[in-house]
Amino acid sequence: MEEWEVHTSLGPTEAKGNVSSPIVNRSCENLECYMVLIKAEKTAIGSICLLAGPITLLENVLVLGVIAATATLRRRPSYLFIASLALADVFASCFFTTSFLDFHLFRHSDGPTAYLFKLGGVTMAFTSSVGSLLLTALDRYLCIQQASRYKVLLTRRRALLSLLILWSATIVISFLPLMGWRCPTGLNPPCSRLFPYINQGYLACWTSLTLVLLALILGAYALILWKAHQHESSMTSLQGAAGTGQARMRMDIRLARTFGLILVILVSCWLPALSFMLADVTVILTHNQQRAFAFCSTLCLVNSAVNPLLYALRCRELRVALLQLLQRLRMFGRCKKSTENLTPGLPSAEDNNCTAVTEDEMPKTRTTRLSSISDMVNDQKQKI
Repeated sequence: MEEWEVHTSLGPTEAKGNVSSPIVNRSCENLECYMVLIKAEKTAIGSICLLAGPITLLENVLVLGVIAATATLRRRPSYLFIASLALADVFASCFFTTSFLDFHLFRHSDGPTAYLFKLGGVTMAFTSSVGSLLLTALDRYLCIQQASRYKVLLTRRRALLSLLILWSATIVISFLPLMGWRCPTGLNPPCSRLFPYINQGYLACWTSLTLVLLALILGAYALILWKAHQHESSMTSLQGAAGTGQARMRMDIRLARTFGLILVILVSCWLPALSFMLADVTVILTHNQQRAFAFCSTLCLVNSAVNPLLYALRCRELRVALLQLLQRLRMFGRCKKSTENLTPGLPSAEDNNCTAVTEDEMPKTRTTRLSSISDMVNDQKQKI
């Protein structure tokens, strides 16, 4: 393994003469030792970012808009956590895409303060995203573990307090390098080989914290699956019907598939990048490993694009609220268009009908609350 001995005193001419030599003789004065992507890799990774970034932004803005426009959803703690996840993924799509493309594709070198500020924004977005995933998992576990006391234990005020604590802690942790916990030697060892100016101690702490959060998420969903299976088993023993056993098996399979999909996507997107970060603390990474990490880091953005599909749009109430919102917008646009075409000062029957429909005849769909695991279990119980 080659040693990382960067000489920042090399001049521009001398640095150009050593381009093909190992990194031990390569200047890091303009962060060149971190810009390791070749042309084909820039094209591939840039395409991923330019595709996943806007999709992530549009999906999560849509989720935030539906929750903000629906009073019943805003009052429920479960949807407050989903809104927090969507907000974090909006920040991820903005901060990560712009800073990643600016650094690796356009090779724009910032000073320590500007770079650490951008990196702090990316860290804040991804840390808040994982933290919101943990709150969502704990909310679902509490909903099935304490179904009778759920509304008493998790009130809207407590949910807002937990979100305030999460975002406050995330902001402080993310901007610690900007506040002073940075590499004491500038760009020389023991600086991180993945992120300029980052202390390896800080990188180890953040990576360990993220791994703990992911482990708690995995544990919460495992307990949810076990508790749901236990609940269905008790129902089967009480009723003792053959059809009930088949229904319970279908319920367990459906839950297992849902949670399995969530956990596989979560681990596949986060574990590769976190593994490289842990390796950066213990060993000296090569150029090939640096390029592999650049690709793995884009998987975190892909996870932010998948989150709305897994946690928000799978909820029946949110889908119904989205359809109602689109229907109201379509009705409003139709009435506005008809109003613009009227002769000034002359009311029409169509205008009156639009007003009546938008105010009085808008269907108020009574949605079934299946956004939590306990609701799914109770619904299955009613069918049985």
